[in-house]
Amino acid sequence: MSSPTRTAVLAPEPYRILSGSALKLLAIISMLVDHTTKRILVHYPEFVRPLYTFGSKPVSWAVLFESFGRLAFPIFCFLLVEGFVYTHDRRRYGINLALFAILSEVPFDLCRKLTPIDITYQNVFFTLLLGYLGLCAIENLKDQTALRAICVIGLAIASMGLLCDYGPRGYALILILYALRHDAVVKTALGCCVTLATWRAGLAFIPLNLYNGKRGFVHGPVLKYAFYAFYLLHLLVLWQLRLRLGV
Repeated sequence: MSSPTRTAVLAPEPYRILSGSALKLLAIISMLVDHTTKRILVHYPEFVRPLYTFGSKPVSWAVLFESFGRLAFPIFCFLLVEGFVYTHDRRRYGINLALFAILSEVPFDLCRKLTPIDITYQNVFFTLLLGYLGLCAIENLKDQTALRAICVIGLAIASMGLLCDYGPRGYALILILYALRHDAVVKTALGCCVTLATWRAGLAFIPLNLYNGKRGFVHGPVLKYAFYAFYLLHLLVLWQLRLRLGV
């Protein structure tokens, strides 16, 4: 595989200050804030009490925290695309996504619905996995246009049928970030349009356009898998907190 061209961003070179590791850390903190807000903090009146109004809409601590939490998913999609482009073992990458999608489903259901099995909604790793498979289809079926289209569309339908977190919109965002990775302007514009239903997610394109193309401080399998494991473990912690707090 030839050396890939660096991903295009909008920020001038001196302002490209965020490595892949920094983006991953930001996404994890954002995700933790988002899930903690939705599963625990919104049950406390002082947290949802309006602080001020923006236009005609009241803004509370919950709204502010959830706005910050919306950064996580687009950043994870961006990092997935970077991982796909630069990984030396795409098969293992895909297996890791599938493994953690399966392992995370029970903790996800426990955290979200306080039950170990809930088929009405699947965790975000399934969305990332379907997006990854879509990238594989695009990359590996270049000479089989019809089959490639069938696979890409079929995976989009699967994202709806499986009721994955962010669904077909999340799947589409992954493909856009891949297809337009060398066109920062169009990628940012279309990415914001795809996230329009949850418009605050478009704010993620601010840090994404500060990306410097470097891997950063995460090296070796231990730290890499620690980021995967954090998703699973934080769901279990939030589940236990919900049980203990009765929320």
